[in-house]
Amino acid sequence: MSLDTGTVAARLAKGMADGVLSFPLTSFRADGSLDPDGYRDYVAAQLATGPGALFPACGTGEFFSLDEDEYRRVVTIAVQEAAGRTPVVAGVGYGWAQAVRFARIAEDAGADALLVLPHYLVAAPQDGLVAQLEEIAARTRLPLIAYQRGQVAFGAEAFRRVTRIPGVIGLKDGHSDLDRLQRLTLAAPEGFLFFNGAATAEIQARAYAAVGVPAYSSAVHAFAPEIADAFFAALRDGDEATAATLLRGFYLPLVELRDRVPGYAVSLVKAAARLRGRPVGPVRAPLTDPSAADLAALKTLLATGLDLVGAAL
Repeated sequence: MSLDTGTVAARLAKGMADGVLSFPLTSFRADGSLDPDGYRDYVAAQLATGPGALFPACGTGEFFSLDEDEYRRVVTIAVQEAAGRTPVVAGVGYGWAQAVRFARIAEDAGADALLVLPHYLVAAPQDGLVAQLEEIAARTRLPLIAYQRGQVAFGAEAFRRVTRIPGVIGLKDGHSDLDRLQRLTLAAPEGFLFFNGAATAEIQARAYAAVGVPAYSSAVHAFAPEIADAFFAALRDGDEATAATLLRGFYLPLVELRDRVPGYAVSLVKAAARLRGRPVGPVRAPLTDPSAADLAALKTLLATGLDLVGAAL
């Protein structure tokens, strides 16, 4: 591990311990074009809440719908707004050749590290999952965090090989298979980073913490950092009463609403940000914005969550 890679890993470890991880939305105009000014304002507001790290152009940021020029602008703005105060981890993905193209853009933009999103379409054997990361790592100077979700799921032996790839510093888990995850944490060297990347990660945060993975990403932080930070503080401080109140009164109903329509894990988050007055605009196809009925339910739920946080303070 190089000195720079070790420094990035240490900064991320501290950030994960101190706060939730922010996965900012990407701002689009009504016609679907990128809105760089709106995005800059939105990212600045996210950073003002003190997240542990900033992950632009990832799943919540609709990486899959960005072209290379848009990606460059999104990552550049995130780096400029972070100004070295908060680690910036940019998403890359598809096959390794395309992931490397995005990695080089992120390098030029000044990102600190890369989150390698699950590869496109095909299932792959364990050797191929390892090779995908080896190919990317060999072609970028930035440290990598692997993301297992969808068709990417590491076994313990393959994961040992992953942890030995120079520059690979962590794993984001989106499977919520805690037996598998525990095996991976036991197979990893000391200091390897893990964090919970399940959809609406707060629902499973206590279970992840029980297997040694307390850090998590928070989609709720993208639209209601007050709620996300209150829940994080409750977990950190052992305030089970507040955590349970927020889970029952806000997070569980949010998950039930999210599960109504495929893609709501992103489009509901974006709609909620718009309800808060954030300049994020609509989602891009193939995602769709929430129906009027679901938007009304979301508005009511958001008000409930903010009231619960206000009552707990």
